[in-house]
Amino acid sequence: MIGLMYQVKRPSRSLFVPVRDHQYHVRCWGEPSPGQAPLVLVHGWMDVAASFQFAVDALSDDFMQGRFVIAPDWRGYGLTEGGPTDNFWFPDYIADLDFLADHLSPDQPFDLVGHSMGGNVVMLYAGIRPQRVRRLVNLEGFGGPATTPDQAPARYAKWLQQLKQYRDGALDLRGYDGVDGVARRLAKTNPRLARDQAGRDKADWLARHWASQNDLGKWQIMGHAAHKIVNAQLLRVDELLEVYKCISMPVLAVEASDDEMWKWWSGSFTRDEYHARLKHVPDHRIAEVQDAGHMLHHDQPEQLARLLEEFLGA
Repeated sequence: MIGLMYQVKRPSRSLFVPVRDHQYHVRCWGEPSPGQAPLVLVHGWMDVAASFQFAVDALSDDFMQGRFVIAPDWRGYGLTEGGPTDNFWFPDYIADLDFLADHLSPDQPFDLVGHSMGGNVVMLYAGIRPQRVRRLVNLEGFGGPATTPDQAPARYAKWLQQLKQYRDGALDLRGYDGVDGVARRLAKTNPRLARDQAGRDKADWLARHWASQNDLGKWQIMGHAAHKIVNAQLLRVDELLEVYKCISMPVLAVEASDDEMWKWWSGSFTRDEYHARLKHVPDHRIAEVQDAGHMLHHDQPEQLARLLEEFLGA
């Protein structure tokens, strides 16, 4: 699997920001510029901030001129410690983002991009704090199937069961003998990373940021095992739509051409249902990235960069 490895065009630097009793690791590109909205990129489930490197490299020099780009590792991912916990609550991501914004962009609205789980977070944040966001981009943050109150007993029971599984070590993430094994794992999840040398080079680079070597010499994914525990609370679509109605800034919803996520839901949630929810967002448009799966910022960073420049530069 190991080749030449991806050659970074714009190296990032690391900051550690105090956020709600956590030291948040934040990757930064560029410097703050008066009057220029910072760009905040937030990753998805079992991912890390470095995941956006390819897209940042694909942005044009004109777009990056004077622009401060920020990508945090969510709590319990990457270099942000999860703390002594056996459970992660979705509202904490919203609060963490708000505190982080107060620290990094206290005086002006910022542009906000979220992928997958991060896309769901930014949609909620934008409806709760609309005055803080200038423009919003949601990359495949679809939400999920609607639930009904009768599902609550089973959901809480599953949550309790998984808490005990976590305590017993049953949810621990496996280790890999070498970084090459991590790269193969990434390519198994996203086969486009294995179809040519450029993709393999990306996988090799990502593996060194997605995992780290532990005291036993194993390469361990930098994601807290408690992230695998189901959310105890059901998705309330009625609440979600009320938040969507409060999103006052322009929104770009970006989808991949391949229907990987819709296959995953096996008909319990459809693209049409997602689009129906988006209609509650007053100012939104939909764009599609061609020849891409769910990890579209890995598959087609150049296409994504052009969409971001056109939308955020307007």
